[in-house]
Amino acid sequence: MRIGIVASPWIPVPPPAYGGTETVVDNLCRGLSELGHSVHLATVGDSTCPVDRSWYFEHGPAPVGDAMAEAVHVRAAYQALEEVDVDVVHDHTMLGAQFLSGQLSPTVPVVTTNHGPFTETARAMYATRPPRVALVAISHAQRAFAPEVAVDAVIHHGIDTDFYRPGAGSGDYAIFIGRMSKDKGPDRAIEIARRAGMRLVLVAKMRETAEIGYFEQVVKPLLGPDVEMAGEAPAPVRAELLREARALINPIRWPEPFGLVMAESLASGTPVVALSNGAAPEIVDHGSTGFLCQDEDAMVEALGRLGELNRADCRTAAEQRFSRARMASDHVALYRRLLETPSLEGPNLSTPVLGVAVRESITLRAASRR
Repeated sequence: MRIGIVASPWIPVPPPAYGGTETVVDNLCRGLSELGHSVHLATVGDSTCPVDRSWYFEHGPAPVGDAMAEAVHVRAAYQALEEVDVDVVHDHTMLGAQFLSGQLSPTVPVVTTNHGPFTETARAMYATRPPRVALVAISHAQRAFAPEVAVDAVIHHGIDTDFYRPGAGSGDYAIFIGRMSKDKGPDRAIEIARRAGMRLVLVAKMRETAEIGYFEQVVKPLLGPDVEMAGEAPAPVRAELLREARALINPIRWPEPFGLVMAESLASGTPVVALSNGAAPEIVDHGSTGFLCQDEDAMVEALGRLGELNRADCRTAAEQRFSRARMASDHVALYRRLLETPSLEGPNLSTPVLGVAVRESITLRAASRR
């Protein structure tokens, strides 16, 4: 199969530091390629993902989120994918599938993934998307926020389980990894670890004005000798810190659509202690690969029960459920289904097929070109 992938123009694929969506796109491209498919990635010029690539911008344009820059990027992307004659396009931008899908041959299915929450604006956009565009949600928790939107598949993210190798957890610390923001809860993580008598390593993205302000006003006054600030930390450093951490503390304050760091932690053999928000219950098996808690008191208690868990169970769960091979296979199942689906009318969600909940009724005139 010839698969065209459209990434956003803001961050290279893979990202040099923080960039959850770009990490997912990189793993999807690699996973599809490892399954024997031909992948063409429309991205920015300084991307290094080892598949065929094209780009309009050599580097990510500023400011991030500029609609005109994204429009130029996606128009160039769709033109490039037309020229390489792909069988299916998977678009990870906000604008591309919505406004450029009609540029392609009607025999080419277009898939888009919602990587963020189903906000009111997002629900309106996805509910009125072109009928030929199939939509992927990244968790059932995310999907539940938009019952009126036709979703074609719920596919969990996958990670590189060879990169995130299991460790012994021999460090004397718990770890927090995320953005420096109220939603992610680094201040809560400090207080929880401190109450549990455990040192905390804090790995946090802190580039934007709001992130810096949150650190200065909320987090900095909480720092002490029991908190190590590791900055944003490149991926190899984060992976090593995860391997030797006793636990990942994830006190998220919002219904996070997925939570890639939890899967990365499990692959490292490191259990997750998280508030039971968003997709956390779809990633963490309570009492086996971590603890799902209702409040901070329960999280403090859970850190005292880590000896009840087997780190090998964490690794096994990641290999079975969150590998990039599994993610790629689930997407291939969706792509093939769309290529084989005749033109249909009206919404009608099917039961899950091959681990992917697929909508039976999407208007697609799709047939394999191969």
